Amino acid sequence: MTLFKGTGVAIVTPFNEDGSVNFESFGQLIDWQISQGIDAIVVCGTTGEASTLNDEEHINTVKFAVEKINKRVPVIAGSGSNDTAHAVSLSKALEQAGSDGLLMVTPYYNKCSQKGLIQHYTKIADEINIPSLLYSVQGRTGVNITPSTVAELAKHPNIAGIKEASGNIAQVVEIAKCVTDDFALYSGNDDMVVPLLSVGGIGMISTVANIIPNDTHNMVMKYLSGDTKEACRLQLAMKHLIDAVFIEVNPIPIKAALYLLGKIDLVYRLPLCSPDEKSMAVIKEELIQYGLLQQ
Repeated sequence: MTLFKGTGVAIVTPFNEDGSVNFESFGQLIDWQISQGIDAIVVCGTTGEASTLNDEEHINTVKFAVEKINKRVPVIAGSGSNDTAHAVSLSKALEQAGSDGLLMVTPYYNKCSQKGLIQHYTKIADEINIPSLLYSVQGRTGVNITPSTVAELAKHPNIAGIKEASGNIAQVVEIAKCVTDDFALYSGNDDMVVPLLSVGGIGMISTVANIIPNDTHNMVMKYLSGDTKEACRLQLAMKHLIDAVFIEVNPIPIKAALYLLGKIDLVYRLPLCSPDEKSMAVIKEELIQYGLLQQ
């Protein structure tokens, strides 16, 4: 049931000036990511601005990615909703579109109980036939998946792992203690990957991988192969770049970075908008310092 080991990029969704999905740029990003050694591609997640895509756009973007990638790496489709019935419908459609797995964010705004989370995720998992990953990101949704809830949900045959983005390493340790070895732990925080790997994690689902796919892939694989010193060096080396791509709410800075690198147009869907001048200057400077952009 393991979807991948290594780094899955939470890929951006490029837009045209009229606001439509720019499939030409999207295809180029996909090919570049694979050429750089990325291990999986997560489509229509938080970084992909899924919350402003309607269902038709969401499904069509995933279909495009599935066809473009053509089994070169796993395709994981962002799913989930604050409405369980809608989450089930969307998840089934994304499975039908050819996704290898699903990344299911916690219900937002409703702020359900842990009992509600178990019922919500169980209902979705019962209705699909591909592996799914829980996505715990309390800073976005207002809801945390507790370790005991993860342990309960991990018993479901269609729930294969978790993207843990709480930023709480103590919670990650407790989850690792509560689940079996075949339940996959992925870091959802780019600056906490090596700590998560140290307690049994097998990878990351990453924002910064949009601009440094090879380094993020190498960081995880070096750790898993026993070269912990080099993994730590890479983690520390990318710290200031990671800070820059989260200087404003994700995915505003990472799309700005890709724009500065000439890979996409600087187009967002409201309420997201381009970063302010100060933030843009920081992003540009860190791209230069990391060696991605010439001064």
